[in-house]
Order: sequence, then C-alpha cells, then structure tokens
Amino acid sequence: MDDKIAARLFVTGGLAAGARLTLARGHGHYLAHVLRLAPGAAVALFNGCDGEWRGRIESLAKGGAAVAVEKQLREQRPDPDIWLVFAPVKRGPLDFLVQKATELGVSALVPAITRRTIVERVRRERMEANAIEAAEQCERLTVPEIRDAAPLSRILDDWPEGRRILLCAETGAAEPIHDVLRRTGHAGPCAILTGPEGGFEQTELDGLRKLPFVTTVGLGPRILRADTAALAALACWQSAHGDWRMRPPRPD
Repeated sequence: MDDKIAARLFVTGGLAAGARLTLARGHGHYLAHVLRLAPGAAVALFNGCDGEWRGRIESLAKGGAAVAVEKQLREQRPDPDIWLVFAPVKRGPLDFLVQKATELGVSALVPAITRRTIVERVRRERMEANAIEAAEQCERLTVPEIRDAAPLSRILDDWPEGRRILLCAETGAAEPIHDVLRRTGHAGPCAILTGPEGGFEQTELDGLRKLPFVTTVGLGPRILRADTAALAALACWQSAHGDWRMRPPRPD
C-alpha cells in the first residue's frame, strides 16, 4: 500500500489513531475530480490542535469522502504570536494578502476600517477559505484566526494588555523597522498595523502615536502598496522574532 502523501487537508474533527472522519463535500470533489485519487490513497490531515496525521481514503462519493486516521506525522507546536491588523483592500489584493500572510505565519488577521478605507464589505468566509488553502499548501499546522471587520477605534478600545503594535507609517517620525526589532530583544505578543491605499489620515496617526503600546516604524524610502507593506513588515518580524530559524518538515 502506497504511503506517499497525495494531499494535505484541514479538517474540523478530532485526530487520533483509529478515528474515522467524514470530509466535507468540497474535499470529496477535490480528491476525486481534481487530484483523481481513489480509495486507499494516503492524505495528511491537520486541525490546528492535534498535530498532523496520516489518513487513508476509505470511500469517495458525491456528498463527501470518508478517511481513516492512521498515524501521527508531526506533533502540534505553538505558532509565533503575531497579528496583522490591516485596512481592507479590494478583493484580488485581499485574497493575495490573506494567502501570503498565512504562509508567513501570521496568527490572526484583523480587518480594520479606517477613515480612508474604500472597501465597504469584507467577506470573512472568503478570507477563511483563502487562509485554509494557503495553510494546506505551506505545511502549517494551524489556520490563522480570522476576525470580522470592525472600525479601528473599536479594535483599539478592546486592545489586549501586553500586546504591542508596530505601526507602519509613511509620514512623520518613524524608526526603521529593523532597528526597532533588533532593539526589542525577545518578542512578546505583537501586532503589525497597516493603513489603506492612500495611508492613514493625519489625525489617525496623531492619535495612534499617543498610545503607549504603539511604536511607529518605517519600511524604507519607497511608498509601498497597502498589501506589500503588510507582507514586508511580517517578513521583517518573522526574521527577527519568529520561527524562521526552523526548516520545513521533511517529506513523509
């Protein structure tokens, strides 16, 4: 029997040796008609809390698929505690941002409505689907938490104690992000905050700079698009304080 992993799937059920899971209809279609797998094929399964397990397809049907859980491949480990608080952008760039932020290991995605935000509706379900697909492909053991969009002022009113914010600002005084990350040493809970296309209004920046848990950082001499700025800042943080010292898992 071939133990080569043919697909990697995020599931919501508990994972343990001997368990049997019924997968969603979308997974069944993907396994049968996109990958053209058959019963007996091995798949990797993860749910965000039980590590990664090898499963074997027992049956494929129009309504879904059944998988038997066999053996744990990797134990669960904690993710770096880094949030991305961002002003939503248009659908195409937003899909890209969610996918790439997931690959970069973000632990929570928090859409924040600012005064210059032009996107009126943010579909949480679409963000979740993009995050799950990216997590399946990049070998993550978790899927980032996806928050509903909310006004930035409300997000800050409920801000958790002990989590600092790195505010990416195009104007005004700002220390290079590399210098800030190097100076802070061991990183605790953190969030990166980026604005909309066109940037924050000056009154927003003034208010943010007064908050004791906010540090204003710069991302170089070029004006970056909103999605580029978010990903660049995440990459800098991961390099300094995240899990980039680790290597990808070896193939099964």
